[in-house]
Amino acid sequence: MDKTLEWLKQISEVPGVSGYEQRVKAMLTLRLGNMTEVSGDRIGSVIFKKKGSAENPRIMLASHMDEIGFMVKHITKEGYLKFTTLGGWWEHVMLGQRVTVMTTKGDIPGVIGSKPPHVLTADERKKMVQKKEMYIDVGAKDEKDAKESMGIKPGDPVVPFSIFTVMANKKMLMGKAWDNRIGCAIMAEVIEILSRESHPNTVFGVGTVQEEVGLRGAKTSASVIDPHFAFAIDTCVAGDTPGVAEDQAASKLGKGVAISIFDASLIPYPRLRDFAIETAEQGKIPYQLEFSEGGGTDAGRIHLHGQGVPSLVLSIPTRYIHSHNSIIHRDDYDAAVRLLVAILKRLDQQKYQELTT
Repeated sequence: MDKTLEWLKQISEVPGVSGYEQRVKAMLTLRLGNMTEVSGDRIGSVIFKKKGSAENPRIMLASHMDEIGFMVKHITKEGYLKFTTLGGWWEHVMLGQRVTVMTTKGDIPGVIGSKPPHVLTADERKKMVQKKEMYIDVGAKDEKDAKESMGIKPGDPVVPFSIFTVMANKKMLMGKAWDNRIGCAIMAEVIEILSRESHPNTVFGVGTVQEEVGLRGAKTSASVIDPHFAFAIDTCVAGDTPGVAEDQAASKLGKGVAISIFDASLIPYPRLRDFAIETAEQGKIPYQLEFSEGGGTDAGRIHLHGQGVPSLVLSIPTRYIHSHNSIIHRDDYDAAVRLLVAILKRLDQQKYQELTT
């Protein structure tokens, strides 16, 4: 496994649901702390400042650290855990999946269960099992065992469990939390490259918190940076699986970084979008155009900061987003890194004036 794959394995497998991103933050700080100025906001986002040959323009690269997950809300007398969801879950992908309960005594394995189909009526089998009817089985004997022996308590975060896997097609990578650990990985590699090369601006690589529950860290970290431009690095729905029409999701795995033309939280700044496309074409960097009518990214909050921040979303097409196992393509990761580095080397003060006046 090469260096990049090892990094992707680590960043995918590390647990960090919304509000509990500390381990992801520590991993990013370990990699980037010795080459940047490290700061943050007051709710947990981490900011890595990489100054180039000029103080301005200030450019924000936002990648959210949190993944969707769960939180323990109640422990039954039999020792089962009732939970609430953190982020958007679809009941069909939850049952029978393994999870990890993060406690003060350590990580506890569990599985999401419900009443088995063998005892359901014919009508019940036709209906989707609701989240409220599910529970987490950690193998506890009873409530006391769960609380005292295992150290589980209401408020503990619960993380999907999945092992990073290189598939038979070596460029296809399966794992949990690509939304949005792949964005974190891209941000970190771009900052690392810029630490060795010149750029005419100051770049802020940001690991934001609580994106999946309301784009919250994007708002607070933008207040710290006060950026001139912002790029959200995230994932988008891959439109190359059965049943998905091209007018629902256009991006495909292996066809390049996806440049957003629209999502539910942001109409990208047209001049910045066109500049990104021009840069990709000049550098012969594979790209595709992407839209999302049902979701948003950190850029949805950042572009409303102050008097407004010209913003754009760059995404990695991803299959099976918001489930325990999703799939990305290595070439799209490489294209995103190349495009961001090329853009950042061109975004000087003169280009800022051209794009904003």
